Amino acid sequence: MARTLPPTRSATGMSAVLRVPGMPVVLTAHAVSMAGTLAAEVALSVLIFQRTGSAFLSALVLVCSFLPYAVGGTLLSSLADRFPPRRLLVCCDLLSAACIAAMLVPGLPVLALLGLLLVTGFVAPLFQGARAAGLTHLLDADLFPVGRSLLRTISQTAVVSGFALGSVLVAAVGPLWLLASDAASFLLSAALIGWGTRATPAADPDGERTLRTVVRASAAGLRYLSGNPPLRRLILLTWAVPGFSAVGDGLAVAYTAQAHAPVTRAGVLFTGYAAGTVLGELLVARLRPGTRGRLVLPLAVLSQLALVPYALGPPLPLAGVLLLLSGAGFACNQGIDPLVLRESEPALRGRLFTVQTSGLMTVQGVVIAVSGALGSHARPGLVIAAFGVLGTGTVLWLALRSPVAEQGPAVSR
Repeated sequence: MARTLPPTRSATGMSAVLRVPGMPVVLTAHAVSMAGTLAAEVALSVLIFQRTGSAFLSALVLVCSFLPYAVGGTLLSSLADRFPPRRLLVCCDLLSAACIAAMLVPGLPVLALLGLLLVTGFVAPLFQGARAAGLTHLLDADLFPVGRSLLRTISQTAVVSGFALGSVLVAAVGPLWLLASDAASFLLSAALIGWGTRATPAADPDGERTLRTVVRASAAGLRYLSGNPPLRRLILLTWAVPGFSAVGDGLAVAYTAQAHAPVTRAGVLFTGYAAGTVLGELLVARLRPGTRGRLVLPLAVLSQLALVPYALGPPLPLAGVLLLLSGAGFACNQGIDPLVLRESEPALRGRLFTVQTSGLMTVQGVVIAVSGALGSHARPGLVIAAFGVLGTGTVLWLALRSPVAEQGPAVSR
């Protein structure tokens, strides 16, 4: 049973989440594995480039990190409901650790390295879906969105620090040692989850577990989602908000060049978006649940409208502030998550959150690729602004035709 807390302001913020038994361990495990994974992506890119001298093969590391989300998160999503979350999370961490450790075998072909990375990519959305499903047992309806917000905050902080720290460490200790530390981070995450969290039941423990039935059950989850318009539009909204706003990150280097600044200053834009996301999550988590719900539409629109001024070619500091505002709008998910819980069947939540994660990563990858192609033929600032306009219209259409419209306008606390 989910823990029930009094509906007071002090019991709905991040401090309340941290007081729930098992949550500090979940968050620590997430921070450990995220830091190791991001640093390892840098290490593997460097290792492959050192062996082949090919920028294309080195860039495939990021492709292989994103690509499996679309397939693994779709075909295997029902596993998140078939097994108890803790057991599945530990197994995912151990499998990822084994794959990263296998990369340390001397002389392993590049295709084998990329293949092992693909396996970890297949596991990632399943892990995240099972973890979200497990949170529904640890946290009540008011605390659940704050718990997911804390996970997103850790992820964005890791993005800023992980790549930077990875670049420093790979120069200091070499890519192989960094890969070994990533394998160790997955083992530590497995130990923390296995010994530091309580067991929670599987949502659908009686389902068959052969590959055919798993795929069939995953497809049934997709049909359930497509046949439930309110839920479908909520999930699409969680994809659209970061999907369109990711263009600012994707064209950061190109826009820096357009602004006649050294491309090394593109970090201002990367940091701006990530910092905005963290700031928005922290601020919105302090609000009452009802206020978070009423802020969904304004925050979702802010995430897109903040990109429109790029059409005027703002200087780099102002461009960074605009991305900070865009990133802050991502906190709208704290008001969307309770609606997703309300509209979904408990027995399907594991696969639903898995599909949500895989779809989000897929949409971001596609949008970044498309915007990159457009940015090579048009001014990057105009491309970013165009996606901001398109994103504003899209999130408005989805929000006003979903349960978000029932929340009403935002009011003061």
